[in-house]
Amino acid sequence: MVARIPITELICQWGLPLGEIEQLGSRLKVFYDRFRTSIHTKTRDCSAYGFEYLSGLLRIEAKRTMANISRKTNRPYQNMHHFMSNSPWSGPGLIVAIQDDVKRHPEFQTEAILVLDESADEKAGDYSAGASRQHNGRLGKVEMSQVGVFLSLATPHAHTWIDGELYIPERWFGEAYAKRREKTGIPKDRVFQTKPELGWRMIQRAVFNHVPFKAVVMDDLYGRNNVLRQRLDGAGIEYYGDVPANTIIYLDKPKVVYPKTKRGKQSKRPKIVAKQRYKVRELVDHPNVDWATITLRPNERGMLTAQFARWRVWTVHGTKCRREWLLIRKDNNRLTYVLSNASPDTLLETMARRKSHRYFIERDNQDCKCELGWDEFQAIKYNAWEHQLALTILASWYIAETRLDWMTRCERDPALLEYYEVDVLPLLSVANVRELLRAAMPLPQMSSQEAAALVIEHLVNRTRSRKSRLRKQRAPQI
Repeated sequence: MVARIPITELICQWGLPLGEIEQLGSRLKVFYDRFRTSIHTKTRDCSAYGFEYLSGLLRIEAKRTMANISRKTNRPYQNMHHFMSNSPWSGPGLIVAIQDDVKRHPEFQTEAILVLDESADEKAGDYSAGASRQHNGRLGKVEMSQVGVFLSLATPHAHTWIDGELYIPERWFGEAYAKRREKTGIPKDRVFQTKPELGWRMIQRAVFNHVPFKAVVMDDLYGRNNVLRQRLDGAGIEYYGDVPANTIIYLDKPKVVYPKTKRGKQSKRPKIVAKQRYKVRELVDHPNVDWATITLRPNERGMLTAQFARWRVWTVHGTKCRREWLLIRKDNNRLTYVLSNASPDTLLETMARRKSHRYFIERDNQDCKCELGWDEFQAIKYNAWEHQLALTILASWYIAETRLDWMTRCERDPALLEYYEVDVLPLLSVANVRELLRAAMPLPQMSSQEAAALVIEHLVNRTRSRKSRLRKQRAPQI
C-alpha cells in the first residue's frame, strides 16, 4: 500500500517540508550569521573558517579531523589549524551567544531540565591537554583518555549540549607537567578542580546567563558529592542526584554528638546518633515502602514506565543534618537511588519525570560523538578543545532548532498513527537531519588528479617520517 503512494505525498504525510529540505544549506548560513560576530578576534574576522568547520562537522560522515575538514571544504590546512588551535577567538564567548539563543526558544520556557554528566575519549598518548590514565566510562576501565564534563538542556522533545569543561587531572598541575602545560596552552590561572566543581561552575554560568530550567539532574559521581548538593540547595536550585546503594540515610533526625573518651575528655570526632539508620538499598523491601507505576514518556519500544517510591529522609555531612527526599526507581531488576531537595509538596510523578531526564544527556553525548565527530577530534592544545566544544554545541543547536521548527509548523498526517497502529510517531534523529543536509549541501567530490595528489601527500609524509627515524638511528650514541 505504501509503495503505491507517490513519494511527494509520503514526504508531506511525514511532515517533511520538501522545499525547505532543499534550502537546508541556506538555512545553515542564515543560522550561522546569528553567531558570526562571536568568532572574531580584535584584529581579524575569522568567521569564514568557523562556517566551513561547522558545515564539515555536520556533513562529513567520518574522519572529521582538522585536516579532512579543511580538505573537504577547500580551505588551506595551515589556516584551518591556526583557526582551531592558535586563533584567540573565544570558544566560551560563542557558547554564551548560543545559550542566549537557546533560552529564548519557547520549547525551553516551561519545563526544561539541566543535566550534568562527563564523557571520556581515548587518546594515544598524554600529549593532548588534560590527557592522562583515568577512568573511561565508555571503555569501562582506566585508560589513556581526555575527559570532558558537559551540561545539557533537555525537554522530552529537544535536548542539546549547552556547556562543557575540560577536566584536567591534578598531576597536570605539578612541576613535572609545567612544560606540558605551557605547550598545550593551559591558562596560567587555571587550577585543579574536581568534576563536581567544574559542574558547579557550569551551573552557575547557566544561572548567570538566565538559562531557564526547573531542576538539575546528575549521576552518582555528582549526586554523592555532599558539597555540590549543598551548594545547589543554598542557591535555591532543585536537584536530583543519583547516589550509590550503600549511601547512609536516617528516617529520624540524627544527633551529632561528641562523646567523651576513656580519659574523660570530649572527643574531637563527632558521632551520629539515630534510631533508624539505613543504607538506601535496605529500604527497597521495607514494610512501609509504597511503590507507584508511572508512565514517563514514549520510546522506541512503546511507553517507558518504571516503578517509583520515595521517603523523606535525613542525611549528614560533617556535623550538619539536612532533610532530603530519597527517590527510588525500579526498572525490572535495576534499581536507582536518588537524593533530591524538591519541596515536600512536590508530586511523585513530577519528581519521577524530572529525574528521568538524565537519559537525554547520554543521547547528546552519543550524538556528538557518532554524528558530530567529537570522538574524532585530534588536537593538542587547550584552545583547540574549547573551540571544538563551541562549534560542536553550535552544530547540535542547529539540528535541535531545525527539528523543533519543523515539528511546530509541519504537522504529520494523523492517519499514519492508524495505518501503523501506533500511538506516537518517532521524532527526527540527528542522523536524519544530517542526511537531508548532505543532500541539500553536497560535499565536493575529488577528481582523479586530486585523489592522486592526496595519496602523494600521504606517501611524502611517510617518507619524511622514515627519513627522520633513520637519522635518529644513525646519530652517535652518547
